[in-house]
Amino acid sequence: MRRGFQLAVLTGMLAWLPLEAGPVGAAERAASVQMRALTWVEIAAAIEQGATTVIVPTGGIEQNGPHMPLGKHDIIVAAAAERIALAVGRTLVAPVVSFVPEGGIAPATANMLFPGTIGVSEVVFESLLEDIALSLKHAGFKNIVFIGDHGLSQPGQARVAEKLTRAWVWSGVRVHQLGQYYDDRAQIAALVAEGETTASIGQHASLIDTAELMSIAPGSVALEKLAAAQVDLASVGASGAPGRASVTRGAQLFKMRIEAATRQLQGLINR
Repeated sequence: MRRGFQLAVLTGMLAWLPLEAGPVGAAERAASVQMRALTWVEIAAAIEQGATTVIVPTGGIEQNGPHMPLGKHDIIVAAAAERIALAVGRTLVAPVVSFVPEGGIAPATANMLFPGTIGVSEVVFESLLEDIALSLKHAGFKNIVFIGDHGLSQPGQARVAEKLTRAWVWSGVRVHQLGQYYDDRAQIAALVAEGETTASIGQHASLIDTAELMSIAPGSVALEKLAAAQVDLASVGASGAPGRASVTRGAQLFKMRIEAATRQLQGLINR
């Protein structure tokens, strides 16, 4: 299709997309940033209107103890990406990348030891991110932003971001790894100030991610299922004291994460 015809088609769409906070409702604004919910015409119109930043969220399908579903990371990072996009403005959100490194596959290590976990190698993951970024560059996005809810995704995302930004330096397209999203030091400090310890906070299927998921999708968390596993949480893939999680705590912790990531992204795209 010729570009001139495309722009003619788009003209009528430019006023429709509520990419900034305004009189439209929260549901309409949220729908406007999700690429999976838009047509190609609406996405092209958004880019023409200045929405040239796109967030690529990565989650993970893995065991999360007996009390949270395999898609915990996907649920959390999807909500985070949407909120960051709305806070920054003129930003769209790509569909969540669910398949990420989860440990050794053959032989199985780490999360791959638990049934249901689906992992890919770092090579496959990085190649996937490169092709996603190339697709988004071709569409017209100028800032492509990776945020990951999983620890093993962070190094690969950083490598791809650095590699592509260097390769595309003359095109004006930059790829970013939003490391502040995954940095939980401020959250841990806040919990310690409330009387928690590193042992009670834990690291996986733990207090922080249990609380965050409760605040986002409370029906997804079944704390009662922890009762039978209190003697040895490690054997069922959990840690810390996730039973101490609450919706209120989760909302506070999630807000800290969103605000930190939003500040970092605003600094990256405005420099």
